Amino acid sequence: MILEIAQIDVKPGSEAAFEAGIREASAIFRAAEGCRSFAVRRSVEKPQRYRLLIEWETLEAHTRDFTGSQAWKDYRALVSPHFESPPSVEHTELTLQAF
Repeated sequence: MILEIAQIDVKPGSEAAFEAGIREASAIFRAAEGCRSFAVRRSVEKPQRYRLLIEWETLEAHTRDFTGSQAWKDYRALVSPHFESPPSVEHTELTLQAF
């Protein structure tokens, strides 16, 4: 499993609009082939910063199948007007999980 971490900084004052858009976009991810989970976290220290944590079955499920698809375009239409700058995205693999 691959965890995508996308850091998104939104324009000042657009936090509520971004949150409404990402809430609507959650249905897009729920329906996406290979998407296992979707969570959004907001920074306490920098309230204009969000992190999307998306679990994909494979890297290709995100980079090949989802990115560039109509679903991805629909997601971006909902949220990208609120971006302060392009998101920073990385993919991670689980190395250790402690309880």
